Formats: sequence, structure tokens, C-alpha cells
Amino acid sequence: MKIYIDVGWTGLSKYGEELCGDNVEVVHTSDFVVAVLADGLGSGVKANILSTMTSKIIATMFENGATLEEVVETISNTLPVCQKRNIAYSTFTIIQATRDGQAYVVEFDNPSLFYLREGKLFPLKWHERKICGRKIKETRFKVLPGDLLVTVSDGVVHAGIGGVLNLGWRWNEVGNYIEKLLKMKPDAQTLSKWLITTCEQLYAGRPGDDTTVLALKLRTPRTLTVAVGPPQNKADDATITRMVMEEPGAKVVCGGTTGSIVARELGTEIKVDLKDLNPETPPFGKLKGVDLVTEGIITLSKTLELLKQIEDLQEIPEDKNAVTLLAKILLESDKIKFIVGRAINPAHQNPDLPLSLALKMQVVNEIAETLENRGKKVELMYF
Repeated sequence: MKIYIDVGWTGLSKYGEELCGDNVEVVHTSDFVVAVLADGLGSGVKANILSTMTSKIIATMFENGATLEEVVETISNTLPVCQKRNIAYSTFTIIQATRDGQAYVVEFDNPSLFYLREGKLFPLKWHERKICGRKIKETRFKVLPGDLLVTVSDGVVHAGIGGVLNLGWRWNEVGNYIEKLLKMKPDAQTLSKWLITTCEQLYAGRPGDDTTVLALKLRTPRTLTVAVGPPQNKADDATITRMVMEEPGAKVVCGGTTGSIVARELGTEIKVDLKDLNPETPPFGKLKGVDLVTEGIITLSKTLELLKQIEDLQEIPEDKNAVTLLAKILLESDKIKFIVGRAINPAHQNPDLPLSLALKMQVVNEIAETLENRGKKVELMYF
């Protein structure tokens, strides 16, 4: 069974610095994900350069199958040397998780990985070895849907030191806090934001160090099929309906004509929601076997606007309308298939309408691109 790897990270710059000295680089391939958190020496511009170079070199080399020895040697020979301290230095954590359930983690001078299974911290067996004079820790283990891997820069375990917490936020205390957060079932991005928010509070709004959280949450892939617009050939009405209904996971139909086609083919009716009418968005409805039915181009355009404005699920407005419901189901899904009908609605070609409403294809393609940029796997089929 393929595992979906949900990745999220959030960073906080040291107080008074514009640039964060930590950097995260993530590479997605068809077989695995490589996520790297690097913490550059010091803070500000120099630290940012060190961490960015380190994370990009590691991620790129791992993506291309390089060994750990080759990666560490390349970093040692590449990083610029600090003139004051005469060392080239960036700590790092590498997490490689495969879609068939294998994990490989490498650490160099970063706080140890938090690994949680069934909501509880789970111990790992680490091995140490020296590469190019650097003491490296590494571990390999099998992962399952529901597991969580969290790595942090030392700004997290130093949060509150000398202030709210005399000795900082100790590793086991951070781990216990992650256990509590998991009970609220956040996605990876939300969990990282919650952790960083707490760190900022412990620092009393003046972080004494660059602070970053990188989280990987593993789960069974969530699939979604979205039918948009009627097909060019009416003979394909039954085909697209069958495709929507036979695909696993959630199902959405966008467009009044498309909804009527699917309802007719299924021998049922759309039930429009009249309780949550919103003057700014068209109404939505339900269809037996379909999770959401919406109007077409206006709803899609407004959903695209919303997706571009927000970073994660938690930022979706609480208002229950076609746009918020569609955005939510899109962001909750990992694999999304758009079945797009090429029939042209003359109203949408009216030059007097705003450009954002001009072409259905353009809006759908932009939504697909936005979702892909968030790590979703998107497929487009045309009829």
C-alpha cells in the first residue's frame, strides 16, 4: 500500500534579524520524499546562506541517489568558512521517507528527531559514525500510516531559556506537547505552526535564536474526483458519470449543467442547501453518492482566490458556503483527478465579464497548479 507523506514547516527569525538562519528544503519524487532542515552558524544573512546551501546540496544529492559520505564530503568542501571562527558550519537533519513505508534519518548536531506512533513518542535505535571528521547519527526504521516525524532546530529547545523557562523547553517537554497537539488531529503544516506559535510565546515575542519546525505526517492517501463542466460530446455523459462514481474517495461536481447530467444519469435529484445561502457565493447542494455539488465558474474562481490567500486548512473561513467547502475538500485531499468537460458555455465567453471568469479551462488549470505547488498529485482528464 502506498503511503502519502504530508510535509509542513514553519520558521521564526531571531529577534532583530530579517532573514532566518535555518532553512528547509523538500524534494518529492514518485517513490520518496527527502526533507532537510539545516541550521547555519550564527544568525542573519551569513547563517541563511550556510543553511540554504547545505539544505539544497543535501536534498539535490539525495534525490539523485548520492551516498551519505558523498553528501557530507561535498558540504565540507563547499561551505564558505566563517572568517571570525575559521569554520564552515551548518547543522542538519535529513529525513527520507519512502512511499512503501521505509524511513532513513540522519542527524548532525541538531536536536534529536521526535518520532510518534499511535500518538505517543516512540524510541529509535541510533548508530553513530564519523564522516569527514563529523560525528553523524543515523537510523533506519519502518513507518506506518498515522506515524509522525518532527525535527526542530535548537531554537525550539532553547525557547524561554533564562525567562519563562530557566533551562529552556527541554526535549521531553516538547515531545509531550506534540503528543497533546496530535490529539487535535492537525495536518503537518498546522502542527508546525502551533509549535512555532508556542515557541514565540515562550520567547515573549523576542526569539533569542532562529527557530524552525519540520513535520512529516504519514497517512493513507485521500483521493478526490472533481467533475467540471459538460463534455463536448453528449454521448460521453454516461462515461463521465461512471468515472466519477467508480473512483475511490470523495467526489465533487462543479457546474449546474454538469450536476444535472450526473443527477440524470444516476436517476436522482440535486438537493440544494437553502440554510446556508450567501449573497456573495452561489448555493451548493448534495447528490446521492456525491459529497458536494456547486455552481461552476464563479465558485471555481472564488475558490482559486481563496487557495492563493491561505497557507493551510486552519485559515479557511468558518462560513459554510460553496467556496469554503470546495477549498476544504481540495486541501484535505492528496490525489485529485479533474474530469473537465470541453463544452463551452456562451455566457462565459462574454467580453464584458471580468477576465477571471473568461475561461473555465484557465481557472481549472490554475487551481491544479496551485494544488501541485502544495504537494498534491493532480491529474487532468478532458472530454
